[in-house]
Amino acid sequence: MEDLKLYGVWYSPFVCRVKCALQLKGLNHEYIEEDLSNKSDLLLKYNPVHKKIPILVHAGKPIVESLIILEYIDETWPDKYQLLPKDPYERSNARFWAKFLQDKESTFWSLVLVTEETKEKTVNEVIEVLRTLEEHGLGDKKFFGGDDIGFTDLAIGIGIHWMKVIEELKGVKIFETRTLLQAWIERFNEVPVVKENLPSYNELVAHYKSRWG
Repeated sequence: MEDLKLYGVWYSPFVCRVKCALQLKGLNHEYIEEDLSNKSDLLLKYNPVHKKIPILVHAGKPIVESLIILEYIDETWPDKYQLLPKDPYERSNARFWAKFLQDKESTFWSLVLVTEETKEKTVNEVIEVLRTLEEHGLGDKKFFGGDDIGFTDLAIGIGIHWMKVIEELKGVKIFETRTLLQAWIERFNEVPVVKENLPSYNELVAHYKSRWG
């Protein structure tokens, strides 16, 4: 058994990314649920800079930031399920789209603070990001990674599950015109590893409703 521990919280999309990647690789690990209102000494020890989760600890050494963790997993266990393509161009393209979404996270999360005055502008900005992802990233492919899910699918697809929650709680519509993206979301959510690790939609709605009112 690999000496792996994952520190996280059940409602984090970033933790869910790592859980899926570990399972795709067939890597056994110990999962430690954190309380972010009372962070453990180990969390603060392993991530003293940002004090955030997820944290993957491999043989006593911490790796932080979910996308960096995914790359670490892929490079450390290259003989198992491949997250990033072998081809350098395809690999750089996968990283590009993951980085694109990461750079746009503030646009998505701005929906949480949306008001009646800012709703139309914010929704249009989010829809434009989704249009770019659909037209230039996904296209007519089954998954961003081709025939099977990979690095980019985990980077984008997991977060979209949470965006659906925000969509419901804030009473906005951001996915209805993106038919290719919606079809991809449905395929992604039916992948066994994803299906097993995604938190319950209803539980996420209840959790964030209690936080945001």
